[in-house]
Amino acid sequence: MLEQLQMIDTVDLRFSQDGLFILNITIAFIMFGVALGIKTKNFVDVFRKPGSVVVGFLSQFVLLPALTFLVVVAFRDYITPTVGLGMILVAACPGGNISNFMTSLSKGNAALSVSLTAIATMVAVVLTPLNFAVYGNWFTKILAADAASLVRPLEIDPVEMFKAVLILLGIPLILGMSFNYKFPLTTGKLIKPMQILSIILFLGMVFILFRKNYDFFLQYIKFIFIIVLIHNSLAFLTGFSIATLTRRSKADRRAITIETGIQNSGLALVLLFNPKIFPADLELGGMAFIAAWWGIWHILSGLSLAGTLSFIPLREKTAV
Repeated sequence: MLEQLQMIDTVDLRFSQDGLFILNITIAFIMFGVALGIKTKNFVDVFRKPGSVVVGFLSQFVLLPALTFLVVVAFRDYITPTVGLGMILVAACPGGNISNFMTSLSKGNAALSVSLTAIATMVAVVLTPLNFAVYGNWFTKILAADAASLVRPLEIDPVEMFKAVLILLGIPLILGMSFNYKFPLTTGKLIKPMQILSIILFLGMVFILFRKNYDFFLQYIKFIFIIVLIHNSLAFLTGFSIATLTRRSKADRRAITIETGIQNSGLALVLLFNPKIFPADLELGGMAFIAAWWGIWHILSGLSLAGTLSFIPLREKTAV
């Protein structure tokens, strides 16, 4: 199995310059849609009721990246270097853009979900590059010590990644929140259509990525499916566990669980195809497959989980 999977690292899934431009515009548009649902009130609420927000933040930006790192190190003999790095990159990204809808569907604390999305989008400008630079470099050093290696050593430049994330998240965030502030009625009508359009756009991104590599997709999906299934399950379990251990309300547990399990893998794809962060001559096929399939799978798993939870009564008031 490993011998077959190892070939995935050499698969070249890079876009043309026009394709990269479209990819960047798409993720920026998606993040603009996320920002439409964020108000300054969300940040005020954080200071008034910080408990669950702090737990959610720790789950998403501290525990998930750390646990992912431990998993890829423990199983480094059974996965390839770029698959491990792909898992670390996805874990370093903020929550996905449909987590608020899923939390609402699950009858969880939707207000907490929106606040966590707002905070995650803001801090991701710093923490996404930092987490990936730290854990990614540690992982490659461990591989080097084991006499395993990438095609060439990977040196992650957190400054270049910071600049890319700032453009992809920071600017759409400011524009979206400004639009919300100036046109609140119009924004209210746009949020749900934007969520649906965001899903369609992401799936379109994945289709464009794989349309010329369909044979590779069929060859490796059986391996990637299992790996992403385990990783996504770990993410949901991380959120649920810390929320339970810290005695959050059931509604808050659902919000934190979903926020941790829904990752913005579209951002991971855009960063991956940025030649200033990952030089074009690196063979990083495993990372692309992990990020792309994560984006599809977490929609299916998140909706399934939220739908199941919607039938389970809370039987308590939302904690503050």
